[in-house]
Amino acid sequence: MKNDSKNLKIRELTLLNGLSFPSDEELVMLIIGSGTKERPVGKLSREVLSVVLKSNPENVVQNLMKVSGIGSNKALAVAAALELGRRLNRTPQVTMCEPGDIIPYIKSYSMQSQEHFLCVSLNGAREVISIRVVCVGAGNMAVIHPSEIFAEAIKEHASAIVVSHNHPSGNPTPSSADIKTTHDLVQASQLLGIALLDHIILGKNCYFSFLEHDMLV
Repeated sequence: MKNDSKNLKIRELTLLNGLSFPSDEELVMLIIGSGTKERPVGKLSREVLSVVLKSNPENVVQNLMKVSGIGSNKALAVAAALELGRRLNRTPQVTMCEPGDIIPYIKSYSMQSQEHFLCVSLNGAREVISIRVVCVGAGNMAVIHPSEIFAEAIKEHASAIVVSHNHPSGNPTPSSADIKTTHDLVQASQLLGIALLDHIILGKNCYFSFLEHDMLV
């Protein structure tokens, strides 16, 4: 079947070229194995990848099971692959010394067609505790309330955070709403005692750092 032959081709190419060869979508194809008659594996993988990017560890299985064609077994397989990747990447722990240090771990969001707002929690040694999706598709950063940003950081006993979001246009220049939101977050961070180290806007193959531009005021 065409559905299976496409996945077989990806398997053969990956075996020949290594795991760095497949795209993110093709990696999902390798994990879920097959699609359905109504939903070819390529289309299903795109949907799965979209759900993964909108989810956090505690709700990814439930969200995946809402995708038609993804049952509990495939949902668990995807979630298990994500968890294994997280565990293996904990050592050595990511430490943020400058904005560019965190970019490799969030750059996948730069290519998304919707805005994804992220919060990176850090401990006192500036080691990453977690990277969480706060919201998707807000369209206007001014509507995000500081409580949404700091809620999980407080639970995790974080000493600092970095926030980030992508601009689907590819241009990372901050809007007036981005600037206002950043100022609101700086004020909230001072009240809560959790430092806001940076707000990074992701563009296509580029980024804007409020810290680097001395705009964290």
